[in-house]
Amino acid sequence: MATAAGGGSATMTREQLLHLFARFSFLTSLPGEEGARSAPLLLPLYVSPPSSSNPDHPPSFLSSASGSLAEVKARIADAVRDKQEAVAVTTEIQEEILREMGIDPSFGIGCLGKVNIMYEDDMELMVKFYQFVAKEEMAIDEAELDPREFTEKLHAQQKLQEQQLKMLIQMRKYKPESQSVILETLHKQLEGANFDADASILTPERIQDIVEN
Repeated sequence: MATAAGGGSATMTREQLLHLFARFSFLTSLPGEEGARSAPLLLPLYVSPPSSSNPDHPPSFLSSASGSLAEVKARIADAVRDKQEAVAVTTEIQEEILREMGIDPSFGIGCLGKVNIMYEDDMELMVKFYQFVAKEEMAIDEAELDPREFTEKLHAQQKLQEQQLKMLIQMRKYKPESQSVILETLHKQLEGANFDADASILTPERIQDIVEN
């Protein structure tokens, strides 16, 4: 099984990471067998199911019809009911997506731990990464919280994503050098908050202050 496109790469490519983020978001947004909650359906950037004849791409329920895709939420919910670590299940799902992509799961999961370092100057990818982390947390919360609590948290997450988009639009107005400084400041802010998703926002005033100074 390959590591990354081109072979021998120290990390996954930008396109591979974006595909992983979008695919995971898509799968965890599908309604479960017991009925869907009012969660938005985020479609993947692209989905290219592997050929079943390729031994490097074993058939997976992730490539099956939508009925089987609902197993994702069921698996997370089952783990919570059985008092297991739900994060272990979400990691398994990410590993299965990586296999679907023809990437060694250990290599791919290791790459996720280096995104902050390898792509720290790519503001768009970093925002997508923080959204991916938040999506994993939301998938676990949906299984652990009651419907009212989850709906409240979902609305808060949607508001956070709107703020991230506005921040991204504003950052694009500046030169690459200024964007790098803004991203460095954002990274330090996230480190100080132990990478809490709520810390992934810089206000317009704060961005302006960073650029001017």
